[in-house]
Amino acid sequence: MHDDRKLFEFLLLESAQAGLSWSIILRKREGYRRAFDNFDANKIANYDQRRIEQLLRDPAIVRNKLKIQSAIRNARAFLKLQEDYGSFDAYLWNFVGGKPKHNQWQSSIDIPSKTKISDMLSEGLKKKGFVFVGPTICYSMMEAVGLVNDHTVRCFRHKDLLNNYSP
Repeated sequence: MHDDRKLFEFLLLESAQAGLSWSIILRKREGYRRAFDNFDANKIANYDQRRIEQLLRDPAIVRNKLKIQSAIRNARAFLKLQEDYGSFDAYLWNFVGGKPKHNQWQSSIDIPSKTKISDMLSEGLKKKGFVFVGPTICYSMMEAVGLVNDHTVRCFRHKDLLNNYSP
């Protein structure tokens, strides 16, 4: 994935998922799209206390004040990062040398919850002002957007992704 808005969407959703099951967030994804202006970082960065209060009453999203505030703070950091690097995409993909890292896991129990790369990404994002971006959240996002291919070698998607990468 290389679209900045989509990348920001996954970052926001992964942050919202912290401590919860991914299925909860998937069920609420459309609610997040609506509540967070289709993940438009420019709009989210300008949310005020009144908007936060509205979001805290919205049952279509996880109504956690810290997570809502982090989405706003991350939108501001995201915009600054885009300004500094040209795009969020360029910043993220730099961590894997511009192409997906294809792992060779034999079993799902082999798949780590974080890696040295996700540690570095987490640290880098935190230095840029992001919050709720620990190494596990970063690794989940890396998997979701295609920076890493963590399908097991027996999974049909592993080979498909390996053979069909195009930047």
